[in-house]
Amino acid sequence: MTVLVTGGAGFIGSNFIFHMLQEHPDCRIVCVDALTYAGNLSTLDSVMGRDGFRFIKADIRSKEAMEKVFSEEKPDAVVNFAAESHVDRSIENPSIFLETNIIGTQVLLDAALRHGTARFHQVSTDEVYGDLPFDRPDLLFTEDTPLHTSSPYSASKASADLVVLAYHRTYGLPATISRCSNNYGPYQFPEKLIPLMTINALSDRHLPVYGEGLNVRDWLYVEDHCKAIDLILQKGRIGEVYNVGGHNEMRNIDIVLLILSHLGKPESLIEFVQDRKGHDRRYAIDPTKIHDELGWLPETRFADGIVKTIDWYVENRRWWQEIISGEYRSYYRHRYGETI
Repeated sequence: MTVLVTGGAGFIGSNFIFHMLQEHPDCRIVCVDALTYAGNLSTLDSVMGRDGFRFIKADIRSKEAMEKVFSEEKPDAVVNFAAESHVDRSIENPSIFLETNIIGTQVLLDAALRHGTARFHQVSTDEVYGDLPFDRPDLLFTEDTPLHTSSPYSASKASADLVVLAYHRTYGLPATISRCSNNYGPYQFPEKLIPLMTINALSDRHLPVYGEGLNVRDWLYVEDHCKAIDLILQKGRIGEVYNVGGHNEMRNIDIVLLILSHLGKPESLIEFVQDRKGHDRRYAIDPTKIHDELGWLPETRFADGIVKTIDWYVENRRWWQEIISGEYRSYYRHRYGETI
């Protein structure tokens, strides 16, 4: 079986590649990534040159490039991780999010149709549902929750989901979708909350926290997410959406305090900054469907996963130091008003 993984040099995509190569040694993985700012080829160093793995630098928005990939590789399945994914960047520049996340997905869908791909899996996000109130802990996102997006990013992902479902209904494309809560773990780009706070704390820099840090997210260890996608590919019902959540609701400020405590750094490093426009209050996923149908449950307790994640950044400084020396430095200065 050949699986085409788009966006495989990014955070979740690379972890999925590692999972598949370990759990399915007879599976051939073809990774496509445009290597934009968040794609890091060094992340894949451990599998480059390995039998059963091939990397192709290409942009999913290019019809010609994708036609070449599908013609040469003849994938049995496509798992689409390729996406612009940072809300702040989508507020600054919405167009690239619409182009990559919607048009890029449509280009992949057309190629999958032309070449008779047996399965197309779209990796989406719980952000397509909007947010939940703080005072209703009983409310959770289910697969039937109406889409109610808050940012250009979430709007682009919701649009892509609808296009995938339309291709299934109209053309019979065998497709599935998963919508996950906030992932954390190794190889996450430094602009995201946990690596940003960890790296800044390690460098004794200010930790910029939006508003009062009261926004709540449901955290999912990336390895558990990869196992869920693997299960959906094997046993998921065609045409269905599966929510994948971690059962780990945490306030942003509590995560920041946990990181500082683990690293032995003072809370005085925290700097509250102007809140994000349209900042969603609370995310919380109900993963009952994927548990009942496929037997999946998150295996990693947040208390364990966060320690593993912080320690990974401590032990892999070279990986993130190379990243923050490039384009990210300019972005950080623009976003937070200081240099790194």
